Amino acid sequence: MNKKVNTILFVLGATLFNILVTVLVFFALLLVYAKCIMPFVPESANGWAFPLIFIAAIAAAFVVYRYALRFLLKKIEVEKYFDPLFVGRRRKN
Repeated sequence: MNKKVNTILFVLGATLFNILVTVLVFFALLLVYAKCIMPFVPESANGWAFPLIFIAAIAAAFVVYRYALRFLLKKIEVEKYFDPLFVGRRRKN
């Protein structure tokens, strides 16, 4: 496989990983809310739970994704296996 195929596969895999982590964190937070917090809050406050849990899941997945990416980039040589996604224009003098 060449660098472009490696780059495309890496981006697709990283996207799937990020979506999977977001979904898992969302369901974990939803479960914690339903079991531990929901019995103690009034019914009128339950409407705010879903948006807050969704935002918290996205934020937590972002943090997990950053740490996983940092760990992966320490293990492999990026320039050797991947093509740059964005190539800047070269200026003529």
